[in-house]
Amino acid sequence: MIGIVVRFDLVDQTAARRFDELTTGVVDAITAHEPGTLVYATQSMVDEPLARVFYEVYADDAALQAHEDAPHVQEFHTRKAPLLRVPPRVEHVVLGAATGLPPG
Repeated sequence: MIGIVVRFDLVDQTAARRFDELTTGVVDAITAHEPGTLVYATQSMVDEPLARVFYEVYADDAALQAHEDAPHVQEFHTRKAPLLRVPPRVEHVVLGAATGLPPG
């Protein structure tokens, strides 16, 4: 399994609302079309209203590549870019003890 944490910092409240709308759409498409995406959890930050954090878990390299190549993900990347204050921070993580995920 492959884990990724991504932080997005948005330019203002209008951008944050639009980002959240885009996120809802892409999560629906990921759920419908990406069986290898095991977790795609989006969160807002309690004390940072213009920050969002995504936690993603993929079954394997092929699932991650299928996610990145998916048209709905490509469109999300294009449409969210002008909403960001800085480029997203992407961290690849090593998965440890967890519940709700298949053994990996």
